[in-house]
Amino acid sequence: MALSRSARLGTLATAAVSFLVIAAAPAPTPGAPGIGDPYFPNLGNGGFDALHYDLEVAYAPDTGRLDGRTTLTARATQNLSSFDLDLQQLEVTGVEVDGRRAAFTRTGDELVVTPRHSLARGRTFRVTVTYGGVPQPLSGPIVFGSKYGWMKTTDGVFVACEPNAASTWFPSSDHPADKATYDIRIKAPEGLTGVSNGRLVSTYDKGGSTYTHWRESKPMATYLATATIGKFDVRSGRTPGGTPIYVAVDPVLKNSNKVDVYAVTAAATDYWSKVFGPYPFEETGAIVDDMPEAGFSLEVQSKPAYSAVRSETTIVHELAHQWFGDSVSVRQWKDIWLNEGFATYAQWLWAEHQGPRSAHDSFLADYNSIPAASSFWKIKVADPQRDTMFASAVYDRGAMTLQMLRERIGDKAFFRLLPAWTKLHRYGNADTADFIRLAERVSGRQLDDLFDTWLFTTGKPAL
Repeated sequence: MALSRSARLGTLATAAVSFLVIAAAPAPTPGAPGIGDPYFPNLGNGGFDALHYDLEVAYAPDTGRLDGRTTLTARATQNLSSFDLDLQQLEVTGVEVDGRRAAFTRTGDELVVTPRHSLARGRTFRVTVTYGGVPQPLSGPIVFGSKYGWMKTTDGVFVACEPNAASTWFPSSDHPADKATYDIRIKAPEGLTGVSNGRLVSTYDKGGSTYTHWRESKPMATYLATATIGKFDVRSGRTPGGTPIYVAVDPVLKNSNKVDVYAVTAAATDYWSKVFGPYPFEETGAIVDDMPEAGFSLEVQSKPAYSAVRSETTIVHELAHQWFGDSVSVRQWKDIWLNEGFATYAQWLWAEHQGPRSAHDSFLADYNSIPAASSFWKIKVADPQRDTMFASAVYDRGAMTLQMLRERIGDKAFFRLLPAWTKLHRYGNADTADFIRLAERVSGRQLDDLFDTWLFTTGKPAL
């Protein structure tokens, strides 16, 4: 097709503008080593958005060695000359970007990857890391003084990683603000079961090993991923409400506790689905492992993990987290009361549902039992600081805040607010300001004084 003179001039002008736009594009720069969380400055990574993890892990319980291959699919959010992944302790033997070998260096807990060619903003790319070693759990004041992360058991491993231990067993953008979907493939000695998130895709035995493939199709924070391995009695089926359920119990613990984990998990999943909105994941369940060293349980996405702490009230707490913490995740770790305050309040709602006492009475019992001079009241719940982010005030004063909110705005508005919150931020991230705005919108009331008193001010509030 021939062009007229004016069309040719127009084409030349367009080409010139395009050249200027290209010329003005920012030069590729390294992605930031952290996502910007003040509690954990180097957790997460800048310059890309994680989309999907494909994890392959092989674990040898006799030696404690883990060999892994992680493929992360991500989208560049800037023109990248290099980018970081979080990885603690383990040795990296190779890195590829889009199937081509890439250069890498280690700086502390950061794995710095330099692809052969820069990655343009908006481009989707895949980075594959091959690595191995003996993962070690983390410890310190953050999680009640307990060890957490990759914890060796007598027959395998118990994996519970909040807040910053996912990167002890796979390279990642290890912050809840960067959620992704997962395929997790576990190789373990034959006779052991590998349990992970989402639905079981396949399992088979070959060459003295058992292979399991799990798929979590909904976005998940890294700390909620697990690859727990051991001897388990497995029971699966559906809750009365129709949600698939998978419960794995270490046979050592089968008769050591009166609580029926399967029955309580099914009942609580169905009840919370009525109170908080539809269950957000494809499967519910539990992992009950003999790991007394872990003085906590964790809201592992789709299958909370229970160690030395097992009771009906713990189960309903961890299942409430499937909505508050797992589906709706914190934007920064200082917002942790949005997880723990809500799950603790769920325990009060469960007691109200079962009949022993109302949430109001639970509130009063808690409030009246703590003297005004207690250090409990010195924690600012909306910003508790890193080493006290799991202090009891975050749980209990967080729950007290919700009861005060309920009494201020009334049951009708309050029980509209909870499912509205989980629907608005489903599979995403939110912060305290988001919750306050929604509470005011749903209730039609100005609530700054209530939240200032209970979340942002220290000291025991007067009733």
